[in-house]
Amino acid sequence: MQAIKETNFNFKGQTGFYRGKVRDVYYFGDTMAMVASDRISAFDVILPKAIPDKGRVLNQIAARNLQATKHLVPNWVIQTPDPNVTIGFKCEPFAVEMVVRGYLAGHAAREYKAGKRVLCGVALPEGLKENDKLPAPIITPTTKAKVGHDEDISREEILKRGIVSEADYLQLEKYALLLFEKGTQLANERNLILVDTKYEFGKHHDTIYLIDEVHTPDSSRYFYKEGYEERQRKGESQKQLSKEFVRQWLIENGFQGKDGQVIPEMTDEIVRSISDRYQELYYQMTGEKLAPVNYDTILERIEQSIVNYLK
Repeated sequence: MQAIKETNFNFKGQTGFYRGKVRDVYYFGDTMAMVASDRISAFDVILPKAIPDKGRVLNQIAARNLQATKHLVPNWVIQTPDPNVTIGFKCEPFAVEMVVRGYLAGHAAREYKAGKRVLCGVALPEGLKENDKLPAPIITPTTKAKVGHDEDISREEILKRGIVSEADYLQLEKYALLLFEKGTQLANERNLILVDTKYEFGKHHDTIYLIDEVHTPDSSRYFYKEGYEERQRKGESQKQLSKEFVRQWLIENGFQGKDGQVIPEMTDEIVRSISDRYQELYYQMTGEKLAPVNYDTILERIEQSIVNYLK
């Protein structure tokens, strides 16, 4: 199955290159071109096979949401010249991710089930069930690990270690909550519930910018609004719109990114089913069907879009 596993362009005026878990980044002094590949990661591990259409699905959803929130929080984007490409300012990222949670789900639910009532320095009330709405959105930051897993951290620990200055950190909190409020509104318009999400920020010429993607199904967890209350009442699993289905498949097959665990075989059937889910995610979040693409010419198209920007 055809997919973009990686890119290896060499542009005139290029000053650097970085390959992340799922993106290839080309630097041009003060700006950069970020190519969304079809690589997929889970539990901080890049899976062996790429997923057709995944990159452009996420890049296009992110582009819409960055456009919809730029009046609230400045973001790094200059333009999106191609479905797989975003061009923007090169920012110095903060070494924390701002995770905002409106519901007790995922990692938070697993910690709560294990008996924890304080998460990242935030106290959680007794008597919550998995997927219950929290009294108010909470911020549960994580460190940004260059290698290995990100780790939960509290505001107090961030300030104590000097990872972020107090003035900057208070601004990050303010921006994160503003974005979550807007993301909740946008989700509601699509009959979805924004459950939790992560935001990354960086500095460019002393200004704090929202960087990376925002409110995509990879960086966020969504529930379908219809039937949510009834499913909670009956103690049933919530219908989700996120990358959680990939994590669940891995867990069911004995993989959570821990030492000694082996990634299960990604058959063509599994790869196709994940690709189909990403197309479904695109439709649910945009109301549009994903247009077909010619993978034989996609790399040429991506390269040309960046060349045209550089002219």
